[in-house]
Amino acid sequence: MSQSRGADASETTPLLVSSSEPNGPLPTAVTKSDIPPTDEQDAAQQHDEAEPASSPAFPYGQILILCYTSLAEPVAYFGIFPFINEMINLIGEVPVKRIGFYAGLIESLFSLVQMLLMIFYGRAADRYGRKPVLVFSLTGIAVGTAVFGLTQSLWQMVLARTLAGVFAGSVLTVRTMLAELTTKETQGKAFAWFMFMRNMGITLGPVIGGLLVKPAEQFPGVFGGVAFWEKFPYALSTFTCGGMVLSAAILSLVSLKETLHRKDAGDAAAEPPLTTMQVIRSPGVPMVLTIYAHTMFLAFVYTAVSPVYQYTFVEFGGFGFSDQQIALALAVIGVSQAVWTLLAFPWLQRRYGTGFVMQLGAAAWPFFMLSFPILSWVLRNGWTTAFWVAFVTTLVLGSSVAMTFVCCQLFVNDISPSPSVLATLNAVVLTMTSALRSFAPVLGTSIYAVGLESGFAHGQLIWFFLVPLAAALNIPLYFLPEAAYGRPIKSVAAQEDESEEA
Repeated sequence: MSQSRGADASETTPLLVSSSEPNGPLPTAVTKSDIPPTDEQDAAQQHDEAEPASSPAFPYGQILILCYTSLAEPVAYFGIFPFINEMINLIGEVPVKRIGFYAGLIESLFSLVQMLLMIFYGRAADRYGRKPVLVFSLTGIAVGTAVFGLTQSLWQMVLARTLAGVFAGSVLTVRTMLAELTTKETQGKAFAWFMFMRNMGITLGPVIGGLLVKPAEQFPGVFGGVAFWEKFPYALSTFTCGGMVLSAAILSLVSLKETLHRKDAGDAAAEPPLTTMQVIRSPGVPMVLTIYAHTMFLAFVYTAVSPVYQYTFVEFGGFGFSDQQIALALAVIGVSQAVWTLLAFPWLQRRYGTGFVMQLGAAAWPFFMLSFPILSWVLRNGWTTAFWVAFVTTLVLGSSVAMTFVCCQLFVNDISPSPSVLATLNAVVLTMTSALRSFAPVLGTSIYAVGLESGFAHGQLIWFFLVPLAAALNIPLYFLPEAAYGRPIKSVAAQEDESEEA
């Protein structure tokens, strides 16, 4: 695997510090050795170097706690996806064909509020410490998520979703603490597991949300005849998701160590720090941010549209799935993504480079999108067996696009103009991602709703939008900076060639 030029963040690294500079003083100076290669030969030479023979001790316990807490935000965010459409329909305040629009709107509120408060949580973490801000955020998310299942009107759903978003500052704090707990040699390992656990949270949230709805009907021996569960059929799902987040808050409170040492926080840098705009305008950074944004936009729109599409009746162009079938489909995707990310990606990236793997994923995206209207056509023709075989195959193979998410994070690490500003660059990425997630779901579900209302192509309008957009991801990849490509280490490739020849 290519060696990332990540930040050598120490326990004194401030996340956001108030000063006369727009972004505050950065923890270390930008030295000549920190600057990435300026041409392809220098970049290739860096990636040809062998990895260090040994690394400092890896803080497994602390990293595992942070990885568990990284489940919190995606569980809270995605937990309502399987049943949000049915919940709105049950309330009965909106027309059936407008459910998709309101579902996307409610889903997006979480990220919109999170984006607006990202800087606030960064400054709070610098002033009060990482741990208290993390525990506070997780506790608030737990409450907001649990309360959502008790809502019985559209405005209550909006209020509960907004409440959860107000406290969603945990992701920034976790990334900062991971950087402060690790070194350049060990951060790759830590962030790989961090991203895996977040993906598991994206999978686990919808699974919990879908499988535990209407407990009085599903589990009559335990919950049947209880007025509470009959009145609030989605409470068990949101209580379980919220309880998981609360357990992460308690574990962090009891076992997690503070990584910010205030006595050293005022250490001055030897060189003037780069401002946020200077970081964004650094060579190669705009193109990497463009690729990152394009990829995440596709992911957010698909994630929001897919459950609605699967829930829609077959005669309207969907699959007619139940909540449980939607949850199981999401579970298949989650397991498949884990296999692609943990098993296939490391070998491919180490052998061929990050850029090559990204190109494979970008090529797979449009075919994955195109499969859904084709599957709908198969189902409408009554070929049920063929549909299920093709559907499961599509989910397993199509989940390979998850490798593009890892590639994007490695692009960010490798294109950073200096290790001392990697945290700033990651903050820009998180803000950008939250902005995308605030409108991408509602845009996608709105286009889908328009397609249903108009009856265009049997309700398949959304795929006329997504397939070309997915294909367009290949365009910016032609301009991927060499410094971000992540060329394979020649010594490793040579050893593998010799092993194969032997």
